[in-house]
Amino acid sequence: MAEIKDPENTILMELKNGTVVIELLPDIAPGHAERMKELARGGHYDNVVFHRVIDGFMAQTGDVANGNTEKDYNPRMAGTGGSDLPNLKAEFSRIPHDRGTLGAARSQMPDSANSQFFINFKDNHFLNGQYTVYGRVIDGMEHVDAIVRGEPPANPDKMISVKVAADVDA
Repeated sequence: MAEIKDPENTILMELKNGTVVIELLPDIAPGHAERMKELARGGHYDNVVFHRVIDGFMAQTGDVANGNTEKDYNPRMAGTGGSDLPNLKAEFSRIPHDRGTLGAARSQMPDSANSQFFINFKDNHFLNGQYTVYGRVIDGMEHVDAIVRGEPPANPDKMISVKVAADVDA
């Protein structure tokens, strides 16, 4: 596993094939980094499915509101909700949407990101300056690459657990 330099700003996402280590970027997007930690600490991301996975593009997840856990997954509602927390103000930066970066999913309105996010399968620079980048995969990208594709997938993969590394006993 990659060396974790800042456990308070590192996310451990457990997928079916292993752990994905995500380094948050609180200096670039403090609101988004804080929101991810808050939802992770509350267990809101646990068992949430990847509801939109486009081969050669990205894997999207994080709809904690609309019954998108495995037991009550509704493909028609997938991706239409967020958390009960207020939407976030966009934190656009010069950080490019490279392979492995986390971007905040949102509607057409720039300040509408809430809980959903996507992980880029490849460099998607056409997204630069339009979606907030607030993290990057530093280990386990092969597990992200193995996520079942579909819009929505018939049998979606899920985030088994999402934790802040500082909260995990070594």
